[in-house]
Amino acid sequence: SLWLWADMPGVDEESIQVNLANGVLSIEGRVAIKEYENLSPVYTEYNIGNYARRFTLSSDIDAARIKARMTNGVLELDLPKAEEIRDLLRENR
Repeated sequence: SLWLWADMPGVDEESIQVNLANGVLSIEGRVAIKEYENLSPVYTEYNIGNYARRFTLSSDIDAARIKARMTNGVLELDLPKAEEIRDLLRENR
């Protein structure tokens, strides 16, 4: 498997979308802006806002077996290799 981790502060499980279409993996997370409306930060390293990233995956990834988990603002994706690729790698050892 390949693993992908994405830090997404302020995003919970209900506010994230992970899709795979035409070989493109899309990750989108929405931050509830209402929680920050009355705050006056002293210092910030990033602005509050939504997240979006897209990655082109090769056909070596088994799209049907991709798993995602969101824990404490960190998205973890398990991108397993396709069976034929795993067999090929075993043969070449």
